[in-house]
Amino acid sequence: MTKRLGLIVNPIAGMGGRVGLKGTDGEETLNKALELGAIKESPKKVKKALDYINQHISGIDILTYPGDMGQNECINLGITPIVIGNLDSEKTTYKDTEEAALMMVKKEVDLILFAGGDGTARNIYNVVGNRVPVIGIPAGVKIHSAVFATNPLNAGKIVQSFFENNNIELRESEVMDIDEKLFREGKVVAKLFGYMKVPYEKKFVQSLKAGGVFSDNICLEGIADYIIDSMEDDCIYLIGSGTTTKKILDQMKLPCTLLGIDIVKNKKLLLNDANEEDILNMTKDKKFKIIVSPIGGQGYIFGRGNQQLSPKIINASEKENIIVISTPSKIINLKGRPLLVDTGDENTDKILKGYYKVIVGYDETYVYECSY
Repeated sequence: MTKRLGLIVNPIAGMGGRVGLKGTDGEETLNKALELGAIKESPKKVKKALDYINQHISGIDILTYPGDMGQNECINLGITPIVIGNLDSEKTTYKDTEEAALMMVKKEVDLILFAGGDGTARNIYNVVGNRVPVIGIPAGVKIHSAVFATNPLNAGKIVQSFFENNNIELRESEVMDIDEKLFREGKVVAKLFGYMKVPYEKKFVQSLKAGGVFSDNICLEGIADYIIDSMEDDCIYLIGSGTTTKKILDQMKLPCTLLGIDIVKNKKLLLNDANEEDILNMTKDKKFKIIVSPIGGQGYIFGRGNQQLSPKIINASEKENIIVISTPSKIINLKGRPLLVDTGDENTDKILKGYYKVIVGYDETYVYECSY
């Protein structure tokens, strides 16, 4: 019997990222994202995974849903999928995701490849549970779960391993999601919803997001003081999201978004919670630097929760103007794995690859590798 791959795309996943929203759960938030000029990011990421699959795997059927939920992405790459189900409108909802997953279980697919964020993973878990292995293409704003590949290309490589390696390990991996309303208020309340089976390839599957370590507070103060003392006059600083970068603004007694991008110049706040357009307008033809910190347990410095720092902005800043800060425990907890980037643009990811001086205390640095 021919092997079957199920493909489910959440076409609106990640649309809120670059316009400064913290997700796209709910019709109201989606409409706001569209009003702010958000464009669909998910289909582009899906094509990267599908293109790899199409070039490296033969003899499998791809079952998918109509339109941008998979059919269009396949057709654009010259792939003829088996289309199942129906869509009542162009605006998809979580119900469409769940219905697609249910149909794929009934069609007895061997593996489900899905694109989205934690909300999409949760929708699929509600229907699939641990009945069918899954792997996610990271395309959302919130990606705390351990059911995702590190980037779209590696999702394709995991699919290849699954169909070519009969002995591949299927690991029970966590499905997490957070409250978006609280997220927008700067509060991260994550909840474990369950586990799904994931084809496990250590270098291609991302880790579960880890929480902070309170004993790092002394290191945080040293990092913040060093950054502040080193700030150049008339240079714009884009301060990324997270508790590590928050300490810089706290030390300057400036308000912080925590989960957004804040803009500072001459140690004064220019703007809180800036979106991509704000940043592009405020940095045009001006010197600026980007301050980011890796996500605990995963190591991402771009592409997870800070999509406002788009490839356009990163390329305009130049690599030497990217400042990476981290507590020593974050680096230790990576257990030798590199820092990661997943900007959505392969050329930008290649430019970002290499070694960085990571500030871990006052005038203390580690030299650490970054990959994608």
